[in-house]
Amino acid sequence: MTHIAPVAVDDRVADVAAAALWADAADAPLVVRRLAAPPPERRWTVLATPGREGVVFTSIGADGAGHVDLIAVDPAAQGRGIGRTLVGAAEEWMRAHGAAESRFAGNPPCYAWPGIDVRYTPAACLAERLGYEQYRVAWNMTARLPARYDEAEHEADLVKLAAAGVTVAAAADRARIAAFVREQWNDKWAWEAEQATGLHYAFRDGAERDGEILGFAAWGARPLWFGPMGTAEAARGLGVGRVLLRRCLADQAAAGQTSTQIGWVGPLRFYSRAVGARAERVFWLYRRALD
Repeated sequence: MTHIAPVAVDDRVADVAAAALWADAADAPLVVRRLAAPPPERRWTVLATPGREGVVFTSIGADGAGHVDLIAVDPAAQGRGIGRTLVGAAEEWMRAHGAAESRFAGNPPCYAWPGIDVRYTPAACLAERLGYEQYRVAWNMTARLPARYDEAEHEADLVKLAAAGVTVAAAADRARIAAFVREQWNDKWAWEAEQATGLHYAFRDGAERDGEILGFAAWGARPLWFGPMGTAEAARGLGVGRVLLRRCLADQAAAGQTSTQIGWVGPLRFYSRAVGARAERVFWLYRRALD
């Protein structure tokens, strides 16, 4: 039986995990290494074979469920049962930390993908062979950069915001924005807002330091991704979300990106109309009770 043990996230681990994350392997190690810095309260580990032919990232969610955050086996080593062994080792680690359920699903706010990409047939077959059942579907959208949108509509949004006394700007005080996000939504989004490469927000009534915050949008909490984004209920219908989204995507284009992933999407129509995004990556989420 292949020996599986906890390991540090080194270059070989990043290389093996690359294909499970991005078509462009040059970007993947950056994503993997970002997984090495989850929220301080997160219980997690990385398990790998001695030669790093296979690796699994696993963690415990806030609700106590265990998660297979990412599993990858070097193509040259596939067909040897390494995937099954990695999942078994991850499940043993989950049990040791009190988990009664294991999931192939994203463990927000720090995760690789929402679940198993439907195109990755071997991973879906592995989950089903081990007794996991599908319980949800999630999807990402892709927007090409620079984003294409109706310039007249955008100018109309800016006029409408100005008439309502709303200003949109890059966030200088992340702690204040994170507090707003935590109060309006949840701790997970607040953590992502603090970790993001770029963060924009909308405010009204008074100077920037004291103005009422109405909405926010972030990018780069995961490299090459957009989100999260939210608008306070009192400001919905003004076009705040569209303006914030387009500002962030302009930043990403300026940083050299040719596309962005909009992760774990809810409102498909909003992103499709606002920036021409399309649903592209679909994920099955799996779970099973641990014996």
